[in-house]
Amino acid sequence: QVQLVESGGGLVQPGGSLRLSCAASGFTLDSTYIAWFRQAPGKEREGVSCFSGRDGSTYYSNSVKGRFTISRDNAKNTVYLQMNSLKAEDTAVYYCAADGECLRAGSGSFFYTGFGSWGQGTQVTVSS
Repeated sequence: QVQLVESGGGLVQPGGSLRLSCAASGFTLDSTYIAWFRQAPGKEREGVSCFSGRDGSTYYSNSVKGRFTISRDNAKNTVYLQMNSLKAEDTAVYYCAADGECLRAGSGSFFYTGFGSWGQGTQVTVSS
């Protein structure tokens, strides 16, 4: 049974940093894509970052590129999202998801499809 558990959210001041964790069970990270999404109140869900366990490729939305870094720890079967230089507009519930696919877009961002397994989400609030 696939299970994803996020942690690491919280309240941080603008310009600060947080590291989110997504602990996976029921599958291994090198078998699929893992992605981070976020959804702010009244806004559509946005794909933030994606990691290919098959070849190590990473993908970022243009809104977070250069500030966020996705990584994995195979020994812990965990994916991380390091978020630096946080802005108020980064405030959202962040979710990790698996069992999908990510494709690089010509704009420098990425498309995603088919993510069927989701965690419960963790709140990130950026405010002074």
